[in-house]
Amino acid sequence: QVQLVESGGGLVQAGGSLRLSCLVSGLTFNTYTMGWFRRAPGKEREFVAAISGGTLNWTREADSVKGRFIISRDNAKNTVYLQMNNLKPDDTAVYYCAASWLWSYSPAERHYSNWGQGTQVTISS
Repeated sequence: QVQLVESGGGLVQAGGSLRLSCLVSGLTFNTYTMGWFRRAPGKEREFVAAISGGTLNWTREADSVKGRFIISRDNAKNTVYLQMNNLKPDDTAVYYCAASWLWSYSPAERHYSNWGQGTQVTISS
C-alpha cells in the first residue's frame, strides 16, 4: 500500500519560514519524481515544485515561489522536503506531496499517481 504523509504545516507570520516533510512508503521512492502542490481557499490546486528521481538531477519551482521555496529529497529516508522562506499571506494553502512515474518535468496533476492527504499552512499578515 502506497502512503504519502505530509507534516510540518502550521501558522506563521509573514516573513517566516516552515519546512514541510513528506514520508513515502510502498513504492521505490528513489525512482519517482516527487512534487509539491497547494490549494488555496477558493482556488484550484496548483503546482509548487518538483524534484527528479533516478539518476537525473533537476528541480523546478513555480514562478510564484522561485527564490523563496526549495525542494529537496533524502532517498535514504524516503522523504521529500519543501523549505519555505519569506512566507507571504498568499502562500496560505493546504500543501500536498505527490509521486510521479514520469522522469521528465511536469507540473500537471495527471502525471502524479499518488498523493498525500495534505498539511495546512497559514500565513498571518
